[in-house]
Amino acid sequence: MKTLEYKGYQARIDFDGEDKIFVGHIAGIRAIVGFHGESVAELEAAFIDAVDDYLEHCAEKGITPQRPFSGKVMLRIPPELHAEIAMKAEASGKSLNQWAAETLSHAQ
Repeated sequence: MKTLEYKGYQARIDFDGEDKIFVGHIAGIRAIVGFHGESVAELEAAFIDAVDDYLEHCAEKGITPQRPFSGKVMLRIPPELHAEIAMKAEASGKSLNQWAAETLSHAQ
């Protein structure tokens, strides 16, 4: 599935079968910023407006807008587990980062 993206923000989209509209929220931020549209074009325009409105609101209030997740994760794990998964990654011909990303993607 392709996602909407604008200024580094992405959208989570659902379809409301009762109202026959697409409903979206800016993903990866704590603030709840929603938007909707009856067509893909309306949805895209509403998403862009929602991001711009969020950024303007933050600027007006003097607060730093939350940025979407960077993709960087710091984990603290026992040294024994670190060694074990590093060996598994090496045995599969992957870096520890590649192996962990692949393994975590299967847990979804």
